[in-house]
Amino acid sequence: MNIIIINGPNLNLLGKREPEIYGSATFEDYFKTLQTEFSEATLNYYQSNVEGELINKLHEVGFDYDGIILNAGAYTHTSIGIGDAIKGITTPVVEVHISNTFGREAFRHQSYISPNAKGVILGFGMQSYQLAIQSFLA
Repeated sequence: MNIIIINGPNLNLLGKREPEIYGSATFEDYFKTLQTEFSEATLNYYQSNVEGELINKLHEVGFDYDGIILNAGAYTHTSIGIGDAIKGITTPVVEVHISNTFGREAFRHQSYISPNAKGVILGFGMQSYQLAIQSFLA
């Protein structure tokens, strides 16, 4: 099973950015843990702070992979383009957020991804990614 995790803006700062919300681990270190824990799957990782690059990556992998785990960061709440990209591909997408977006600012309660996603997992910290992987392996 080929699964790719795509992280959006500012997630390259995990481990440094607001550790009270996002924790102190870098995503790169956490990704190694995921690869070990889910050795039965081929896990890939991509991160960009640029909306168009995220759309391009979705187009690139959206017909060949078995699953996409997408944490689009703040683009979740603003990018109609990313929502449309998900609608246009055949690979199922699970939307993931580290924090509970409904417990934060009101603008974070809107998602342009959710209507086109297979499912949404949020609020479980980095474990949200584990839960998303498990959803594809079940």
